Parts: sequence; structure tokens; C-alpha cells
Amino acid sequence: MNEWEIEDALRWFDEEDQPNLIHAARVLYRLMRWTNERSDGWQYWRKPKQSARRLMALIEAGRGQNRGNWGDLEDITEAELKAAFTPIKSFLTREKAAHSEVFYLNG
Repeated sequence: MNEWEIEDALRWFDEEDQPNLIHAARVLYRLMRWTNERSDGWQYWRKPKQSARRLMALIEAGRGQNRGNWGDLEDITEAELKAAFTPIKSFLTREKAAHSEVFYLNG
């Protein structure tokens, strides 16, 4: 996903109906911002994008479901979200970055 798509994903989902997908979109957005602050940018640093590959696939699949079916979108599961977060957390650990720079409490 490019930066525009990530920013747009914040508007694709609803906190009440798709809390896990909106959480996914927010974490991806924060990862993109974190990357832009520490490198040549999201488009050029492959490692953070690679770590978020699973998360982006879930978000894009959710968006694909949503096209033309407003209100009928199924949320992803907590297990899917956790599995998609694992490689991002590993990446951040390797970079000696605090997870709190990208992740936040879902509440």
C-alpha cells in the first residue's frame, strides 16, 4: 500500500462495526509515519513494508469486501490481528524501537 492508500484506510472502517480493522489501519498508519521519520520514507525502506505485508493484506481484503456493500463488512478476528502484528513487533525489536511508537492500547 502506498501512503495515500494507508491514509485513506483510516476512513474505510468504523470503530463500532470493525474495531479490529480500524485498529489495523491505525497501526499501519503509525508504522508508516514512524518509517518516514527515520528513513528516506515509506516508499523506499523495504523492511517495515515487508513486516506489514500481512497487515496490509487484511486491510486491503477488508476494503475489497466493503466496496458496494456498505454496512455488510465483516471484521477480522483478534487472532488474525495478532498474527499480523507479530512480524511488525519483531521488526521494531530488531531496530531497537519501542513498540509503543507504533502500537497503542486498543480501547
